[in-house]
Amino acid sequence: MSSTLDLDFLIRLLINMTAVLILIRLVYFRASGHRAYASSFILFGMGVFLVTSQLSKVDISLGFAFGLFAIFSMLRYRTESITIKEMTYLFLVIAMSLLSAVGGMGHKELALLLALVCVMAYITETSLVLPILEEQTVQYEKIENIRPERRAELLEDLRNRMGLDIRSVEINGINFLKDTAQLKVQYVPKTSND
Repeated sequence: MSSTLDLDFLIRLLINMTAVLILIRLVYFRASGHRAYASSFILFGMGVFLVTSQLSKVDISLGFAFGLFAIFSMLRYRTESITIKEMTYLFLVIAMSLLSAVGGMGHKELALLLALVCVMAYITETSLVLPILEEQTVQYEKIENIRPERRAELLEDLRNRMGLDIRSVEINGINFLKDTAQLKVQYVPKTSND
């Protein structure tokens, strides 16, 4: 029976690490390019799986294990500003690793479930669900254009000056002493064949 448990452990580890590698390397890293986060997520996924699978031999519930790793992940990342996107991928890696380690489903069901998570993450990173927009913060000196009734002039001026297809503008701050505004501009990124 010990060899059956060891084989089950190895198969689940292989399924988990394959899914985490696909999620992080082929989805997250392709979209963000943040190598430091990507390598941390992969190692974090392996660590969560290994510790949780060992804790599963002790009488512990999935909820307790998930809470334990949620606390550890928040403690680790609390000092560094982490975006919603990185936090989402961190959550997915933790959830996938926990399901792999202590989930009650068989190997095929586990592999299909993790594949579904990877496919959904890939779809959300494409323009199939939402348009792909980049954002940039700019200092803007034509402060008269930030008035709500002059929104069209603001967008047109930014499009002309930046040479980008600007979709939205958000005012982050106004400095009346310098007559400038800090704007967050969202635009359609130029493709490589432009």
